[in-house]
This record gives sequence, C-alpha cells and structure tokens, in this order.
Amino acid sequence: MRIAVLTETDANESRVAATPETVKKFKALGADVAIQAGAGLDSGVTDADYEAAGATIAGSPSAAAGEADIVLLVRRPDAALLDVIKPGAIVVAIMDPYGNEDALAAMAEKNYTSFAMELMPRITRAQSMDILSSQANLAGYRAVIDASAEYGRAMPMMMTAAGTVPAARVFVMGAGVAGLQAIATARRLGAVVSATDVRPASKEQVASLGAKFVAVEDEEFKQAETSGGYAKEMSAEYRAKQAELVATHIAKQDIVITTALIPGRPAPQLISRAMVESMKPGSVIVDLAVERGGNCELAEPGKVVDHQGVRIVGHLNMAGRLPASASALYSKNLYSFVETLIDKTNKTIAVNWDDELVKATLLTRDGAVVHPNFQPAS
Repeated sequence: MRIAVLTETDANESRVAATPETVKKFKALGADVAIQAGAGLDSGVTDADYEAAGATIAGSPSAAAGEADIVLLVRRPDAALLDVIKPGAIVVAIMDPYGNEDALAAMAEKNYTSFAMELMPRITRAQSMDILSSQANLAGYRAVIDASAEYGRAMPMMMTAAGTVPAARVFVMGAGVAGLQAIATARRLGAVVSATDVRPASKEQVASLGAKFVAVEDEEFKQAETSGGYAKEMSAEYRAKQAELVATHIAKQDIVITTALIPGRPAPQLISRAMVESMKPGSVIVDLAVERGGNCELAEPGKVVDHQGVRIVGHLNMAGRLPASASALYSKNLYSFVETLIDKTNKTIAVNWDDELVKATLLTRDGAVVHPNFQPAS
C-alpha cells in the first residue's frame, strides 16, 4: 500500500496534504509514503523532516504517484497530474466539484476513485474530518489580521497622555465558522464588534462572543437555516429589508468582513458600491467570498482595491495565508478520513462502500461520476 503526497500545482496554493506527524501515522497503518520533493516547503516542512518521519522523497510527481494506491492533495489534480497518477488510484482532495463537470469527467475517465473532502457530512463522527471548519477557522482569523494591517489606526481603545484613540468598529457579515472566529479575533484585539447572519441560531453564538447582533428578525428569518446547518437563500423581499438595515450600519463601521457563501451557488452580494461609498476613507472591507464572485460588488480576486479611500481586500485562499497551521489541520482531516478506508489488521485498502462518509464524499468510481449531485446532463 503506497500513499503519495504531491506538490500543489496551483500558484495560489501554499498548503500541503501531509505533515511529518501524519506521515508517521500512515506508516503505522502499514503504508509506504512518498512525498514529492519540496512539497512542504511553503508550509515550513523540509524534505529532511519528511524523511525523518519515515517517508521517501521522490524527485518528480510521476516518481511519487506513478505506483501510488492513494494520492493526497489539497486541490483537485489538474491535467498535468492526471497524466502521472495511475489509473484506478484513490485520490483525496478538495475537489471543488460545483460547475466543474469536465474536470470530474476527466477523473472518471482515468478510473480514479475520487473523494471530495468538502462534501464531508457535518455529523459527530466526521468532526475530525471537517476541512471546511478547520480551514474556515483560520480564514476568519487571518481576515481580521489582514484588515488590521490595512487599517491605518489601532484596533483597541488606547487612553494616553496625548489623548484617546477610539476602538475600531468591526462588522462581520456571516456568523458561520469563519465569521465566529473573526468576531473572536477582533474582540481579542480590542475592537467593538457587531455581526449579522440569516440563521436564527447565530444570534446566540454572536452574543456569546461579546458582539452585537444586527438583523431583520421577521418570520422568514426564523426559518432561514437548512437541516445541515447552512444558510438558506432568502427571498428578494427579505434581502431588501436586510440590505437597508445593513447599509445604515455599514456607514458607521471602520472594518467590514464578509464570509457569506451558499454551497454550489455564487456568493450573495451583500455590499453594494453605494454602501462602500458611504464608509469613511481609511475604512477596510475584507471579502472572504471573493473566489465565488464576492460579497462586495467592488471586490476583485487577488487584489486590494482602493475605492474612494476604502480598501477592499480580495486575497485568494485566505487559509493558505497561514500555510503551516492550515496544512497541519488539513492533513489531520485527511488522515482521519483515509484511515477509515484501510483495514488495520491486514494493512490493506478496504473501502466500505456502504459507509455514510464514503457515500457522501465519493465523486467518481469505476469510470463514472457517481455522486448524485454531479451527474452529467443526459
């Protein structure tokens, strides 16, 4: 049983799919682990670190993955990697399947058994495998750090002999994992924090972190959460009422952090040009949804835009801006899942196709796209 970990091919990806800690764990399961040379350098892990943990270092993707039974990646393999990963291999990664039917078909054509980690069900058993939560936590933290770096003033209130510096006012839009971490981080830095979300359960969570909750709390709001804990898409009428309330609130804020995403859909637009223009020069907006179209009308992927003195931060791969921490958590998520695919007694791969975790995350198998949500159009 051979497991390969490859260097990421995306220019914006600094994370790696295994650390020396998880290499040791895979070795204990009876696996030979091959790491492509340099795969962990952006995350602060050297080839020597991997070798000390028991891995072998391969000089190229083909040398690492050519005979591998399981290939671990952060992002879905691109066309170049499809040429080196052997047909029939198990591939585990963040697959970004929505709207990428051709990429799924290409993996199916290679006969890969592919698993999408972001489709992991949010159940108790799978908490240690939840890459969305582990990476969103870091993204929420980093969003506040980046905002404070762009903001030309101090975050906490400071009383000095020369006068008082007022606390920054931070507004977090979306109180999921990333948003709650952003609230907590901004509070630790001494800001006055408020937040909004369409899910009723978030009100208590926001308050527990010491932030003020801002939302139109009508009947639609009370039913605005799916059984899986995600936000539902709201009606046009609700969005208009919420936008009016938010527009008034945003005009008074120093920093706004947006985190709103709906799985499989473009990010909802929450901040219009007019809202941006209502903010004071020197204010900052950090858009964590910029890779999905953005929550802010003026956000641009991979750029920091200055619009009438308001800086709009659109960094890509926010979790990847903390590569060492992000890789440490992601690799543990991967290990927790992959070990369920291995027979620990015989030290062989033994996938239980009836396992609810397998059913939820399996994208391709036996030459076809098998996940019910991503079936090719007939």
